[in-house]
Amino acid sequence: MTTYPVRVNAHVDPVLNRWLWLVKWLLVIPHYVVLAFLWPAFAVVGLVAFVAILVTGRYPRPLFDFALGVLRWTWRVAYYSFGALATDRYPPFSLGEEPDYPATLDIAYPERLSRGLVLVKWLLALPHLVIVGIFLGGGGYLVSKADEWALSPAGGLVGLFTLIAGVVLLFTGRYPRGVFDFVLGMDRWALRVAAYVGLMTDAYPPFRLDTGGDEPGTTVLDAPAPPTDPDRGTAARVVPAVLGVLLLLAGVGTSAAGALGLWVDTTQRDATGAITTPVEHLHADGYALELGTAEMNWTDAGRLVGEDWLGRLGIRVDHDAFVGIGPTPAVERYLAGVERDRVKGFGDQALYQHSTGTAPATAPHHQDFWVASGYGGLTWVAQPGDWTAVVMNPDGSRVVDTDVAATATLPALTPVAWSLLGAGVALLFLGGGLVLFAATRPTRTRGESHA
Repeated sequence: MTTYPVRVNAHVDPVLNRWLWLVKWLLVIPHYVVLAFLWPAFAVVGLVAFVAILVTGRYPRPLFDFALGVLRWTWRVAYYSFGALATDRYPPFSLGEEPDYPATLDIAYPERLSRGLVLVKWLLALPHLVIVGIFLGGGGYLVSKADEWALSPAGGLVGLFTLIAGVVLLFTGRYPRGVFDFVLGMDRWALRVAAYVGLMTDAYPPFRLDTGGDEPGTTVLDAPAPPTDPDRGTAARVVPAVLGVLLLLAGVGTSAAGALGLWVDTTQRDATGAITTPVEHLHADGYALELGTAEMNWTDAGRLVGEDWLGRLGIRVDHDAFVGIGPTPAVERYLAGVERDRVKGFGDQALYQHSTGTAPATAPHHQDFWVASGYGGLTWVAQPGDWTAVVMNPDGSRVVDTDVAATATLPALTPVAWSLLGAGVALLFLGGGLVLFAATRPTRTRGESHA
């Protein structure tokens, strides 16, 4: 019987100062400053170790000892401050083991590590990272830089229960044992995940809240057996893991797109059933403002990209402005030689392309090529062809200044959104199954024969 390779032990001081915890965040600032330099070094060491493991299957011992030292230092500081508040003994400035300190951490050095597993450990740990994020807030103080988590010590369940323990200590002079056991269980879980993501062990963290200050000996690792070959069966685990992660990412994106579509479909329609874009304020120094050209091409057999999908399109402008949509060649002939501005990009600052020229020969409403036009807005059913939308003053005078918004009924949004959501959920289940299969698949040992 052996414990999990990451061993976390701690005990509560018999007597704790009622008031000291109120200023511990201030007292540990020197440690935060040092850790702000140690954690970037930890990341660099992890990158070097990644390459070393990928090439040799080993975590260089000096680098391993340094990474373990950073985790030990961080754990002692967290235990003293808002990771537990369970000791008044000031943490030493040390990367060493410090076995007499009330909080200790040890990680068994692995003689061999899987070269394939190192590629996907952080992906396999995603379920744990979600849990650790809940425990510690924003991903936790053990998996982010010290100068970031130090500024929000009360984040997550650990911070909440530690604060409760501090308040109880303030009024009773005693640290509630039940709170201590629960907080240590969450801290232990986070440290196990930090070691796994930090490539310091191949043993997958258990989904188990081992409460209390003493590390339980609950896991039987490998009984004495022929030495394992980390590379045997690596492909059988890494390939489904990578495919699973890719499916998970695709599922997240697809389901998010579907959920966003459903949100827009149910909450963003106006009284007419149309979805409206944000209002843009546009200004043209010329006589006309071209909103852009749309190329709509589909056949009678492929009208899924036509009216059935887009529905009725619309453009809304100020009530005293003329807006029209016409075939692009006809619009170009009408505006040939006319001073105008073409909108090249929308956003906080619209982008324009200015063309010099003269005033138009006739007012816009005198033209018969508009397929849809009006004062203050228009609606139009999309048709195949190249179309250009133009905004002008009714009398064709210079300087066009108006607010513009586009609308569309988009009847296909509902079925498309539900289809995306369903496909995304299916991809998530499939990807999760592959990742779980890869994570739980045993590694064969040398000499093991197939049935």
